[in-house]
Amino acid sequence: MAFNNEVVGILADPVDIRSYEPATGALLWSAPMGDVDSEIAIARAGCGAWAGRAIANRTETLRRFGNVIRGRHAALTDLLARETGKPLWAAQDEVDAALNKVDLSIAAYGARAATRRFDGDLGVRTAVRHKPHGILGVLGAHSFPLLQPLHHILPALIAGNNIVFKPSEKTPAIGAALIDCLHAAELPAASARLLIGDAGVGRALARHPGIDGLLFTGRWDVGRELHRLYGEMPNKVLALDMGGNNPIIAWDVADAPQAAMMIVQSAFASAGQSCLAARRLIVEVSKAQPLIDEISKLMERLIIGDPHSKPAPFMGSLIDMAAADHLLEAYLDLMMRGGRPIRHMGRPVSDRPFLTPGLIDVTDVDNRQDVEYYGPLLQVIRVPDFEAALTEANATQFGLCASLIGGSPALYERFWAEMRTGVANWNRPTYDVVMNAPLGGVGLSGNHRPGGSYAADYCAYPVVSTEVENVRALINVGLR
Repeated sequence: MAFNNEVVGILADPVDIRSYEPATGALLWSAPMGDVDSEIAIARAGCGAWAGRAIANRTETLRRFGNVIRGRHAALTDLLARETGKPLWAAQDEVDAALNKVDLSIAAYGARAATRRFDGDLGVRTAVRHKPHGILGVLGAHSFPLLQPLHHILPALIAGNNIVFKPSEKTPAIGAALIDCLHAAELPAASARLLIGDAGVGRALARHPGIDGLLFTGRWDVGRELHRLYGEMPNKVLALDMGGNNPIIAWDVADAPQAAMMIVQSAFASAGQSCLAARRLIVEVSKAQPLIDEISKLMERLIIGDPHSKPAPFMGSLIDMAAADHLLEAYLDLMMRGGRPIRHMGRPVSDRPFLTPGLIDVTDVDNRQDVEYYGPLLQVIRVPDFEAALTEANATQFGLCASLIGGSPALYERFWAEMRTGVANWNRPTYDVVMNAPLGGVGLSGNHRPGGSYAADYCAYPVVSTEVENVRALINVGLR
C-alpha cells in the first residue's frame, strides 16, 4: 500500500470552519461561518434581474462557466482530490463530468421545460411556459462535492432562480471553488451565494422563510426531517436525493472474473462513498463460492493510498476519522451478530481514515438492519432460488438502484418488473447511470423528485395561458 503520511499546514488564527486533507491531516482551507440572513437577503435583492434575462442569455452565461472549469481543470482536480481523499484519477473524472454536465443540463431543460404553443378555434392560442420559483437553497454532500450540487444548481440557474448553496462542512473548499467559477463566468453575484457553515447553518437555511424551496442531497434521516418540516409549507418545493441499501443479484454467472470485477467496482469505487454503491451481494447458495473466491482474490490486489501516490490507488481514504470509525464499528457489529468475515476490514494507518474493504457473509444474521453502510463494506447473502433473491433484494425501505449480473433476458425482464428501485441495471455496475437520463429513487431514497435530466421539473413551474388578441365574449344562456 502507498501512503504519504506527511502532515503540513498550521492554523494561525481561529476560524469557524476548517477543512483538512483526510489522507494527510494537513489543513487545506478555512473560512468564517456564513450568515444565513445576509446571503438570502442578497439573493432576494437580485432575484428579478437574473430571472428577467432571456433564457439564451442565461444558458450562454453557464456555457462560460463550463469554459472556466475547463481552464481551471488541473487546479480543481488537485483540490478535489486533496479535500475528499479520492485518487487523482477519480477527481479528474469528476471534474470532467462536471464540465459535461453544463451542456447536458441545458439540453435537458429545453426538453423538459420548453415553451409550447397550440392554436385553437377562432384565433385562440394556448401557451405553456415556465417560471422560476425564486430563491432555492441547495444543501450539498461530501461524496461528489463538485458534480453532485451541479445536478441541482445548473437547472435551477437555467430556470432563472437564484441559489444559496451550503456545501458540506466536510468539503467547503471545493464548494467555494464552484461558486467562484460561476462568478468568474459573469453570473451576477446575487444569483449564486455561498453559505459556509455546519449542520446548524444548514438547518437554518432549510427553515428560513426567505427561500422558496430546498434541494437536498444527503442522509435519509435528515431528509425525513426536512420532509416533515416542509409538510407544513406546501407552498415551497422540496427535492430530496438520498441514499440506498443497494443490492446486486449475481445469477448464473458465466464469467466469474468479469462479474467479480463489476461487483468490486460497484461496492468499492470511491471507497464506497456513493449513494449508488452496492451494499448487498445476493447469490445462489449452490453456485456462490467460485464467484466469492474471485471477488476475494481481486480485493486482495486493490491498491489503497493517498490521492497522489504511485502507482495510482484504486481507492483512497474515507472523508474523515469519524466516518471510518463508524463503518468499522458496523462491521464488528455484524461479526458479533453472526456475520462470517470473508475479507476482513482493517485500518492500515491508525491515525488516518483509510480502510481496507470488507466482505462479510450475513446470511445467518437475524434481523439484519436495513441501513446504508456508507463505505467499503459489502454484505453477502446466499439464497436458494431467484424468487428468494428478488425477495431479499426488495427487503429494504430504500429504492435507489440495483443490478442483475448474469441471467437471461427473460430473467432480467422479471428483475426489472419486480424490483422497486429507480435504477435497474443488467450486467452493469450499480452506479452506471447515464448523465442525460433521470436519476432518483423511491422509498427512503427520495420523495419522487428525480434529478438528472428531470431536475427541471422541480426547478420551474408551468404556467398555462389561453390568449387571443381581441376581447370576444358571449353569454347565450340564462339572461332575461
